[in-house]
This record gives sequence, structure tokens and C-alpha cells, in this order.
Amino acid sequence: MPVKSHYLPLLIWLLLGMVSCLPKTNVSDGFESPGLSWIWSSDRMVKEALQIQSQIVRSGHSAARITLNPGDVLEKGEGNSNDSERDELREATFLMSSEGKKYEFRFSLFLPANFPIVPTRLVIAQWKQYCGGQKECSDDSPVLAIRYISGKLHITLQNDSARTIVYQTTQEIRSKWLDFKFRIRFSRLNNGLVEAWLNENQVIDYHGVTCYSSRKGYGSSSRFYFKTGLYRDLMAEPMVIYVDEYSKKELTD
Repeated sequence: MPVKSHYLPLLIWLLLGMVSCLPKTNVSDGFESPGLSWIWSSDRMVKEALQIQSQIVRSGHSAARITLNPGDVLEKGEGNSNDSERDELREATFLMSSEGKKYEFRFSLFLPANFPIVPTRLVIAQWKQYCGGQKECSDDSPVLAIRYISGKLHITLQNDSARTIVYQTTQEIRSKWLDFKFRIRFSRLNNGLVEAWLNENQVIDYHGVTCYSSRKGYGSSSRFYFKTGLYRDLMAEPMVIYVDEYSKKELTD
């Protein structure tokens, strides 16, 4: 039955009220269950890559072990990009971050002592701007990424202008847990924000543009998704990383 026009303002008011009452994003995973939590998608990894194990943990009784073998989830590079392979946990689609809102992410990563040091592209955590299958943006780099290349841990920020290294360390990071905390507001305006802590020490305090604009196929208001694991150029050597104590929550300014 059609809604009479004089009821429309009331209906819109009720719908807006319902949306405003929806709970803010607040999820976590300590990888204590034998299977993968509902907050993750495994479409970026082969089934055999993920193991919930109890030998190396940050807290609790277990943590995720991700093993990348050559040839896992191959992707052909476009343009000047190299071919790549990956095994990554991706946050579920309905949990993607909205442009203009502020979020806090916490997670812990562990690279074993024998983790290979290589000069090629290697990303261990990243935030991607959702492209929606548009050709113009299908091969864009992550807007924020944690990279480990040639024994250097660095965090990069990418927008229309350039890729910027916003943090870098040459200290040995293998064989120890790395506790990350990020507070992020993705924005194509100057109100964007990236604050980051590593092992309780603040290492980034960035204010400015934190995503791509709409000129490359993105909509007028974008969404962003988090991934962690191993993403690299093609290599003949396997790699292993451990993930534990993940959480995400939406903040109120």
C-alpha cells in the first residue's frame, strides 16, 4: 500500500532515529576459538594458510598462524605493477570503515626469528579504499600500510599526491610481539587523521588528507577495509606470521 505523502516526514524521522540508534562498530578477536571468527573474511587466502595454534601467543591460549607459500592467491599486476601473491585476513564487508568517522584499531603481530629479510614488496597489514570494481582504481596501493622490506619496518600513507613514509625503524623486530594501536579518520579533506603507537610508544601523529579523492573512480564518500597477513611480490620462499589480540571500535570525537 503506498505511503500517503503527509506521512512521509514522520516515516523519514523514524528511519533516521533507527539508524542513529544502531550500535557503533565494536568488535574483537583473540583467536581463542578453533575456527575463524565471523568478523573476518578468508577470500584473500587459501584454506590451508590459516592455523589457530597455541605455541606462540600474545595473550590467552591461542593465536592465528598464517603461512604464505609460493603461488597462494596469485594476482597479475596491472600496468607497471608486479605480479603478487598473498594470504591475508580481511575484515568482513559489513564492518568496513566509513569516510569521515574515527576508528581505533589494535592488533599484535609476530615475525619468527627466521623470517626472511627480502628487498621486495612485503605488506603485513593494510587499509584499502574500497574501489567497487572500477578500472580506474583497481590497482591502487593501500592508503595506509605496514611494510617490512630489507629489514626495515615502515608505515606508508598514500593519497592522490604521493606515498609518504610516516614511520620507519631499522631495529630488529623479529622474534618479538609488535603491539600496534591506530586511531584513524579516513578523509579526502584536511581533517584526516592517523595516530599510531608501537609497543605503547607513539610513532605517528599525522593530520591531513588520508585517502584518494573521487577523481579515480571512487564515490563521493568512500569505505575502507582492513587486512593483515602476508602480501608480497612473487618469491620461492615461504613466510610465516602470527596475529593476535585484534580489536576495532568506532570513536566519538
